[in-house]
Amino acid sequence: MKILFVLTSHDTLGDTGKKTGFWVEEFANPYYTLLDKGADITIATPKGGAAPIDPSSDSPDAATKDTERFHNDAEAKESIANTKVLADMNPDDFDAVFYPGGHGPLWDLANDETSITLIEKFNSQEKPIAFVCHAPAALKNVKDANGNPFVKGKKVTGFTNTEEEAVGLTNVVPFLVEDMLSENGGIYSKKEDWASYAIQDGNLITGQNPASSELVAALLLKKIAHTIE
Repeated sequence: MKILFVLTSHDTLGDTGKKTGFWVEEFANPYYTLLDKGADITIATPKGGAAPIDPSSDSPDAATKDTERFHNDAEAKESIANTKVLADMNPDDFDAVFYPGGHGPLWDLANDETSITLIEKFNSQEKPIAFVCHAPAALKNVKDANGNPFVKGKKVTGFTNTEEEAVGLTNVVPFLVEDMLSENGGIYSKKEDWASYAIQDGNLITGQNPASSELVAALLLKKIAHTIE
């Protein structure tokens, strides 16, 4: 079971002067869920090298058992500090792809041609593609085989407009995940803010927020097992 994790390379939170990146919990829970089942995980970013961690996700109030495990895991931290270059990755080498969130993907992965092509290739191969929280931003410019927005007519979720409002970044981010998914024709659904929620439509799996990473990981694991049987 070979899985590609795609993380953001973007570390600047708009014009706020603050830093962003990927959200530790959204990486850590799926990483350990899959690793503990014997998965071979490769981590890549658009630029390669160190993937930026969102400082907000590294605070004590965002800590979980999985983030604690990550902080004590020299091997995992080494992988995050030395990610592969996304352009060097071949979808043929993997059984699935997973995108953790954090605000970073809104700036780079949403418009990254390599990432867009990669997702389209995984989809054409009918392999599982999974995203959580802000990571569905990476689907913004992805097309299906007919040239339509990939999410058109598909059941999806992602970070809600009200959750973005709650963290005070509605006017900082380049676009709102909920709005983008709906505008691209996705059948968007959600639960109350910060509730755990994930949805699957064929090989596409999406989760609403950091609390949803565990659900996404479980759905992804199940889908991979089914796909490679």
